[in-house]
Amino acid sequence: MPVTFKEYLESLEDGRLFVTTTDKRIAKLYPISVWKENLKRLAELALEHPLLAKSMSITARHYGEDGRLDTGGRVMLPTNLRRLLNLEGQEVWMDAAPEGCINIYSKAEYEAQLRNAEGLLEEANVAATRKGFV
Repeated sequence: MPVTFKEYLESLEDGRLFVTTTDKRIAKLYPISVWKENLKRLAELALEHPLLAKSMSITARHYGEDGRLDTGGRVMLPTNLRRLLNLEGQEVWMDAAPEGCINIYSKAEYEAQLRNAEGLLEEANVAATRKGFV
């Protein structure tokens, strides 16, 4: 795990995590406080879209587990999550979401996202230049 992510996880008040997926493409490490807020948001979503909220909730529970950073700076991903996302025995990519969770990508998912990003580069650079990006 990259040092900055390890330091972030070590800084959490109680160190508890919830490790899961809600889209069956990307694994997520949620500090337990962020996950509890997500549960509240799912309850709100259920008032308008009960089937959508139930779909996400069932998926998160099925593939998720409580976790902690171990002394070696690792977080164990649930076996069924690793298998689903093809994360076993291969390199993974990680990034941090502004909301406080850490995303974990398989090679295939990362490469798909990279291709999508590269397809937008020309348009993105024009828009950024208009905003003063140099």
